[in-house]
Amino acid sequence: MTTAFASNVTVHPSAEEPGDGVWFAVPTGFTSLPLPALVAPTGSPEAARMDESLAPVLASAPDELSRQEFTATMTVVQRMLRSVQTDGTAHCAVGLHRDDGEGGNGTALLSLFTISWVDTSWAPRGVTAARALATAEGHTRIEYAEVPCGPAAFSETVRMPTTESGLPRKPLLQIHGHLPHPDGITLVLLTLSTTAVPHREQYRALLRQIAHTVSFDDPFAPSRGGARS
Repeated sequence: MTTAFASNVTVHPSAEEPGDGVWFAVPTGFTSLPLPALVAPTGSPEAARMDESLAPVLASAPDELSRQEFTATMTVVQRMLRSVQTDGTAHCAVGLHRDDGEGGNGTALLSLFTISWVDTSWAPRGVTAARALATAEGHTRIEYAEVPCGPAAFSETVRMPTTESGLPRKPLLQIHGHLPHPDGITLVLLTLSTTAVPHREQYRALLRQIAHTVSFDDPFAPSRGGARS
């Protein structure tokens, strides 16, 4: 799995929307997904709209086996999202990357990137970043750093999915980035989740690369706004 970022980024559509919020970019290999449709019960109108939105993708698949593999992947994505989402989750994207490392055999690696808004009591941004992990349990590789948008805290967790989640009983690696908002009362939580634990170094690099693109100010034009994504 390679982690080259370079110019291969996708700017989130919120860059074109009015309001106050966050702008960010993700590397090639990530596709944004509609949250309401992903977590909707089977047979609901929202789930039906999800099926409609995926129809062109399935139609473009080269063969029936590819369509079946894609459908199975989306099932895992939905279960993973239900397992990791919180009330503040506002954006998600699925990552599909090729395992091109030694012994990887070109297999597909699945990950889920989410952005959540977390309310917190007012404090200077550096204090908020430190406080985000002060009482966190099970977090390792804790690091405090400065990124272009301000102070940040990074951490990792590894947990076993519950039986009720429907996910394979494999360790779920989550790389977290905690970025305090300038308003002093919220922070943005970036989370990259995957069962491909042996590739943690590459996913760690991906999450940090995304964090370095985050902006709480419109990076394009003074007259253009963005919305909480």
